[in-house]
Amino acid sequence: MQKDGFRRPTRKAASSEQGRSRPREGQPPLDEYYNSLFTALGPQHWWPGETQFEVIVGAILTQNTSWANVERAIDNLRSERLLSPAAIKQAPLRRLEKLIRPSGYFRQKARKLKAFCEFLRVEHRGSLKRMFETPTNQLREALLKVFGIGPETADSILLYAGEHAVFVVDAYTKRMLARHGWAKEEAKYEDVRWMVERQFPGDAERFNEFHALIVNTGKNFCRPREPLCGECPLGRYLEEGR
Repeated sequence: MQKDGFRRPTRKAASSEQGRSRPREGQPPLDEYYNSLFTALGPQHWWPGETQFEVIVGAILTQNTSWANVERAIDNLRSERLLSPAAIKQAPLRRLEKLIRPSGYFRQKARKLKAFCEFLRVEHRGSLKRMFETPTNQLREALLKVFGIGPETADSILLYAGEHAVFVVDAYTKRMLARHGWAKEEAKYEDVRWMVERQFPGDAERFNEFHALIVNTGKNFCRPREPLCGECPLGRYLEEGR
């Protein structure tokens, strides 16, 4: 979801190319990043969703599209009373595809939604409560075996729907760390997740807030092209070389 970005008075931008050639030595000051972002941007109230299942649907539909498109698809499902595992499982595939078309790749995503609902039925008797009572690592491994659920989607489900303490890594996270010289944008997902969780230990609430703040920063400041480093709450760390 696009959020209104914080704007501070413009100053000379730090170099956005710093750290792209190779990761620096040492460890990123993630606690400082978090505190600076939270002070500047405030609580993000993310992920939007009225129920756990709606959050899961959003995590699947947001693959390769904007949140605005996901909202349109979810609104369609809500208007047709298809925001429950049982309803999606019973819905004809063509009907489901039509309703989620705004999210893009609608044929694949319709199959992914049905695959998750079948997984929930078979493995957890259709109960999200039962599913989320599964130990984190065990549930993560199981989710990764479901058609269409990769690491980022699995971790989004665990963190935002189930309140499991895992950190979600996305393109915004990698870009921010790359600009500050702590990782490469092509770094492996698990390597980045391990680094963040090791250097930024916390509970689900803390991981939730930090990831949401990074998303806001990536959309409004740390953009792929023409980044606004001089206006970014983390800009001073670039100037300081960290």
